Amino acid sequence: MMLPAAHINLDYAASTPLRAEALEAMRSYDASPIAGANPNSLHTLGREAARALEEARRSVASSLGCGVRPQEVIFTSGGTEANVLALFGIAEAVRAKDPARTRIVVSAIEHDSILDNIPALHAAGFAVDIVKPSARGVIEPEMLNGLLDDHVALVSIMFANNETGALQPIEELARAAHTAGAYFHTDAIQGYLHVPLDVNALGVDALSLAGHKVGAPVSCGALYLRRGTPFAPRSRGGGQEAGRRPGTQDVRSVIALAAVASALAPGVEGEWLRLRTLSDALYARLLTSPRIHATLGSPLPAGRLGGIVSIYVDGFESEELILQLDQHGFCVSAGSACSSASAQASHVLTAMGLAGDAANGSLRISFDDRVDPEALDAFTKALLTIVEG
Repeated sequence: MMLPAAHINLDYAASTPLRAEALEAMRSYDASPIAGANPNSLHTLGREAARALEEARRSVASSLGCGVRPQEVIFTSGGTEANVLALFGIAEAVRAKDPARTRIVVSAIEHDSILDNIPALHAAGFAVDIVKPSARGVIEPEMLNGLLDDHVALVSIMFANNETGALQPIEELARAAHTAGAYFHTDAIQGYLHVPLDVNALGVDALSLAGHKVGAPVSCGALYLRRGTPFAPRSRGGGQEAGRRPGTQDVRSVIALAAVASALAPGVEGEWLRLRTLSDALYARLLTSPRIHATLGSPLPAGRLGGIVSIYVDGFESEELILQLDQHGFCVSAGSACSSASAQASHVLTAMGLAGDAANGSLRISFDDRVDPEALDAFTKALLTIVEG
């Protein structure tokens, strides 16, 4: 087979190209006097860099809802660091205040940056309980309620699943955690700037986000930490970020993240609905094949991201499909890029109750508002050709 002249990236849930707003923000920074200046220095350039950093903090705070304070935003190196900071920082601080609170509850569909830390949490003296999703990929409040008591320090459940796109009932889940006296963190890395989001309406105590999921650099992320939420720093060494996350801040990347947040936040709801229309059409065409099934079942739930289409194909393994699609010029994945090297079936799909064969034949097609609808049409034809022989 002749290789295509260019490949079409339909793996945006893994990472996205830089947006024009991010590129322009970084070009402006590079051409400015503060390029390379340490925002913690006392001299003029340091103070100007600090002002730019704080302006960026205000922009990111504004993207999280009305009334969010800039001081509630901690800049990190990415989403994984933000998740780990929340997981350990909140749990350890809560336990320090109330030694009886030694339990943490997470869901079975969390990203590896949460689940892979369970052994370390055990080593730190915490018990960790895992709440399972429904067959539709949703953590139901009643399932969480069954695990809550006055020993729980923290509940961490993601806002939108990175493999299926299923949105979780975060407001209800956070309310249940608070009723039990626990704090609530949500990994919103996949949903941030892709679906309307307001931390005050959600009622969360902490929220993680990552720049590279929205067209900002890979090297930046943030943790929203509601004022008054107990938090113990994971490390020390400089006092940056109000002592909560040491290390010289990457002003260049943070400015780019802020530029993207300012550009996208006002139009999030409209783009979400437009992408839902595109994904609905893609699902409808793919499901004309009796061998292709939606992992979220039928009819598709309304509570899902617009830019993730999650399917499985009878008689095929994910690796085979990915490689054949790659030959046709389309880049997709089987699930989280962070665990794509593993030969095991998706932990998300198996937690939802999909049999091993189905989970092993899964595909995730993901895109954002920059997608060309004609590319989705071409992808559909390619996959149907592969599946139907």
